[in-house]
Amino acid sequence: MTGPFECGAMLVRLLDHRGLGVPELADRAGVMAPDLRAVLAGASPDAELLRWLATALGLHAVDLFVLAGVPVPDDLLPWDAAAARWASDIVQDGVHLPAAGRQVLLEVIRSLPREERDPDPEPAQVRPLSDGPGGRVIGMTRCRNLRLPGLAQALAVVTPSCLAASTYGRIGDGGKDLTPRLVMDFAALLGIDALDLSALTGVALPEPPPPAAPEAVDAAALLWEARRLSAAQAKLVAELARAMRPAPRNCYQLNLSGSDAFRPLIHTQASAV
Repeated sequence: MTGPFECGAMLVRLLDHRGLGVPELADRAGVMAPDLRAVLAGASPDAELLRWLATALGLHAVDLFVLAGVPVPDDLLPWDAAAARWASDIVQDGVHLPAAGRQVLLEVIRSLPREERDPDPEPAQVRPLSDGPGGRVIGMTRCRNLRLPGLAQALAVVTPSCLAASTYGRIGDGGKDLTPRLVMDFAALLGIDALDLSALTGVALPEPPPPAAPEAVDAAALLWEARRLSAAQAKLVAELARAMRPAPRNCYQLNLSGSDAFRPLIHTQASAV
């Protein structure tokens, strides 16, 4: 099992992977080089610094907060936790559309207005996450409104990984290691370069991974954009994705990420919970 996850070491690995020096990153982020060096040496980063670093590194700010082990600000969390009921359905049906259909679905999501937040929101998941790479990666999927069953279903249609929700729970709580195969598959679903995620987590890949398949790229975009939806909006988008699919609509396929190969995976019912 891996030990505690340190923010400074994580950033050092990423900078080494990208061949990026401290002065250059500090300049890009608009921060003082001594402040950045302090974080790389083990100091706790503040929220403002993480936001600037995320922009400079081309990462989503919420991901950097999760990876750094810093509480995620409310404005970076998914808009409506209850929309998690539909997040995986949007992915599962969306990836079976042709490329043009996936773009239509993405544009629909982006066109929907921001609704008022539920004054009595659904409580967040309480399952503890480990202070290790597995816990951090599962935390990143939570910030895309995926619960463990929905995560298992989404990964099963976007990547070669077809594991039980409980297995992903063990990865999150540190009972099972994050493997190189899973790093590549999580990277595809999260829309992150696999080598970047390898550096961020400290899980080395045995060889350079192939590029993610187009369906996986679009699935990551759909999942990210759906974070802004209310539960009612997410339900409508999920129903639209299902209606747009050619029959049969109860058959899902495993997308072998980085290739054109598919093999059938049958579900009797799509569900994100």
